[in-house]
Amino acid sequence: MYQRWWMWPRALAAGCLLAWLPLAQASAAPATKPAAQPTLESELVSAIEDLRVGKGQSALEKLARLTQQQPNFRLAQLLYADLLAARSGKPGIMPDAEDPALGDLYDEARYRDEQARFTPPPGTVPGNVLKLAAEYPYLVVVDLPNARLNLFENKAGDLKLIHSHYVGIARNGFGKKASGDLRTPVGIYHITGWKSDEQLPELYGSGALPLNYPNLWDRFRVKTGYGIWLHGVPRSTYVRAPRSSEGCVTMANDDLVALKPYVLGTNAPVILSDHLDWMAKAEAAHERDTFLNRIEDWRSKWAARDTEGYLGFYGEDFTTDGMNKAAFVAHKRRVNATKSFIDVKIDDMSLYRYPGEPMMLAEFTLKYRSDNFSSTAKKQQYWRQTAKGDWKIFREENLD
Repeated sequence: MYQRWWMWPRALAAGCLLAWLPLAQASAAPATKPAAQPTLESELVSAIEDLRVGKGQSALEKLARLTQQQPNFRLAQLLYADLLAARSGKPGIMPDAEDPALGDLYDEARYRDEQARFTPPPGTVPGNVLKLAAEYPYLVVVDLPNARLNLFENKAGDLKLIHSHYVGIARNGFGKKASGDLRTPVGIYHITGWKSDEQLPELYGSGALPLNYPNLWDRFRVKTGYGIWLHGVPRSTYVRAPRSSEGCVTMANDDLVALKPYVLGTNAPVILSDHLDWMAKAEAAHERDTFLNRIEDWRSKWAARDTEGYLGFYGEDFTTDGMNKAAFVAHKRRVNATKSFIDVKIDDMSLYRYPGEPMMLAEFTLKYRSDNFSSTAKKQQYWRQTAKGDWKIFREENLD
């Protein structure tokens, strides 16, 4: 049997980093071509692939270029040094396989190698996003378990992966609930601005893109904490370890600078996902259309002043603005009874399968007009299934 990447520390107890290479040749090659990666990462992954197939000289040349181009790329330095040691007949330069810093580098190598060579199966879309409004030209999805940031372009509702790179997350992983728990949040956020290098300590490198954590849903769930950012790293290193921050998502300064033009000023959604799956486009379209029809039915019953039909979309545990279901029902019956007409329009619809929660989030602009009142608001509507399988609204909020 061969040992996989996550077994390297044990495998290396008796030798150098290159000990895993002959065994790794038994693993299957990816069926698809790699997505376009940042130059340094693609060069590193290419060097690793060369080592797998016995092209040591080619790997050595690539690693030499990498270490010259980015001297603080520690993983490249380790691979390069071990390759040089192997050429001299020595067993390796870091025999202490339990060294925490070495373990971090093994983890980084595993994440980079497994994910940088992966491309989504043809004809698939990220499962968290069923529809993205045209107001968002770009979308960021961070695959937290796999330490990967993916940048998508929204082209007429079709999401195209245009960039992907390695990131680090919090020391205790993901699923943030409280201040100081050293976890990265799971949820859907928006970038709120830019903090420049000059405004920040060296810890943040080239700058930071703050996120609106805690969002409305987090506050409803009484999650605490603040200052969750996408940010760079100190210039003494190229990247940080896969799990090393206090809650933020960290990345190479070059990657941060490359990301900034796409997301700054576009209010780009950032999905911090505990599980990034890929859905067939046809399946996603069917689920999207089914749900949009459900929301349209809700809208049309409201506009038709079918108050009881409209209220039938709300679950027994529904809450909004300090009202429970009973108070909301009484309020809507009273208000709708005074209307001679109601006009309701929905624009800018985004529809998400919310990460980490068994629910759907519909985010849209609601334009309401009646004979004595009109308003326009950005609304979030949270849906989940009952035990009988019916989808009901259990929370509605207006965005701040």
